[in-house]
Formats: sequence, C-alpha cells, structure tokens
Amino acid sequence: MYDYDLLVVGSANADLVVGVERRPGAGETVLGGDLAVHPGGKGANQAVAAARLGARTALLARVGDDGHGRLLLDSLRSAGVDTDAVLTGGAPTGVALITVDPSGDNSIVVSPGANARLTEDDVRAAAGVLGAARVVSAQLEIPLETVAAVVRALPEGTRFVLNPSPPRPLPADVLAACDPLVVNEHEARVLLGDQESGDDPAGRARRLLALGPRSVVVTLGAEGALVCDAAGARAVPSVAVAAVDTTGAGDAFTAALAWRLGAGGELAEAAAYAARVGAAAVTRRGAQDSYPTAAEVAALDA
Repeated sequence: MYDYDLLVVGSANADLVVGVERRPGAGETVLGGDLAVHPGGKGANQAVAAARLGARTALLARVGDDGHGRLLLDSLRSAGVDTDAVLTGGAPTGVALITVDPSGDNSIVVSPGANARLTEDDVRAAAGVLGAARVVSAQLEIPLETVAAVVRALPEGTRFVLNPSPPRPLPADVLAACDPLVVNEHEARVLLGDQESGDDPAGRARRLLALGPRSVVVTLGAEGALVCDAAGARAVPSVAVAAVDTTGAGDAFTAALAWRLGAGGELAEAAAYAARVGAAAVTRRGAQDSYPTAAEVAALDA
C-alpha cells in the first residue's frame, strides 16, 4: 500500500566540524583541530539513518545549487534515500557550525539558508509523496508554518513523528498530531516553559503528554530514553558504549523510532531499538557517516 516506510520533511545542511579541547566562552577564542565537512541537517540525517537501517525512505527538503547541495544529494542517494522531492535553489545550502569536545559533546550553530525557503506551497506540491508514506517525521530546522502545513496535509492513517529541535512553542494542532513528540531534556523544559523545573524526566514526560500529543519520548543520552502515553511512563535502557562524537545521534534515534513504529512496533520496544541505534552512532565521528546498518545494531546487542 505504501511506497515509503518513512518520509522525512526537514533540513539538509553541510556540517562544518572542528574538534576543540573545550568550547569557548563569551568573547574568547579557542584553537581547534582541522576542519571537517560532512553532510548533515536533521532532516537529511534522519533520512540517511532510516535508509541505512533498511527503511524505504524519501526526503522532502531544499538545498542550494552549490557544492554543499551536491554533497548532500550524493550522500542521500548513496544511502538509498529517494531524493525526487529534494528541491534545489532559492538560497545557499544550510550550514551547521559544530564544535566537538574530547568527551564527544557538541555545540551547534545553524545558518538555515535554503531550509528557510521550504514552504507551505512545497508541501502542497508534494501531496503525492505524503500520501505514499506510512510515517512522516519532521523537525524545526525548517519554518514552523511548513511543519503545520505537513500536519494539515497528512492522509488519514499516516503517523506523524516530530522532534521539535530547535525548540519553540507549538500550535495545538501540531501537538495533537504528534505520535510521538520526541524531545531531549532541554527541549522538554523549553516546551514546558520551566527550564528551572526540578521535575524528573518521567514528570516532564507526563506534563508534555498533557499538552496534547498522543505520545511522548524523552531521550536521556547514555541513560536511554523514557516513553509516555495513555499507558503511563516507562524507562527504556540504552547500551553502554565509548562515545566519540554525539553529533546526529538524536537524529539516528528519531529515524529508527519512526521506522519501527511504522512497522507496527510498540512504543517502548521501538524506543529501545532506537536507543541502540543512537548508541552505535556515537561510537563514530560525524553525523551521517556514523549511522549503523541493521546488522551493526544487531552486533551491538550481542
């Protein structure tokens, strides 16, 4: 019935990555290592991660008619992602400036470029692709109005997964469509409007669920994740690994989660599998370059 297991609607960026001993403070200059350029962006990352796991995947995005755009298209196609809905032109390809410290933690600044030109009209023009997908996932590195247009255009029975990153307040109709809403702890606090809250992750997940999504997943890094729906909140473990670079690990998690849910997996089971995919991803440098195959995830469990 479906041509695609997953349609990702989102951003495509060139990741400009520099390793640093520590991240600079305000007004400070810190020397780093050699600059590395990788294909990235939360949308392209999710599409590549899902395709590498074996999902039939398409991407609706916009890139510039430039070298960074060609880098992204080559990476998507080599992973097996259908790029027919990737639009070209309107602005330079988006760029993410990323610093990575020795522990693998990163800080990111994004220049949206062409991502900001992905419009509601583009969503309407892609109605055929939307109708051919079992699950649609989105993020917020594209305009919120475009994400809202995706929600309005979803065919009946299509599951919608949203990672609201970077976080901002969400309209009620977007929240109501999320199944699940996928957030890390920072994003959860922003959406709840209480960054100083002393709630534990389960408490925040229950409060997020009360905002209107059908289900919620809170990612907890090395501690795994927490899922929450009408059945309550449940912890999901991860796998202990030596982290090298966390860039794009959350995107790998979300892609794996969306794919497994579309295949009929229960929320906690799908999140447990996604946590293993995210764990595998942090053992390698880069975003898309780090994403495992299904066989590599299975080996991690052994």
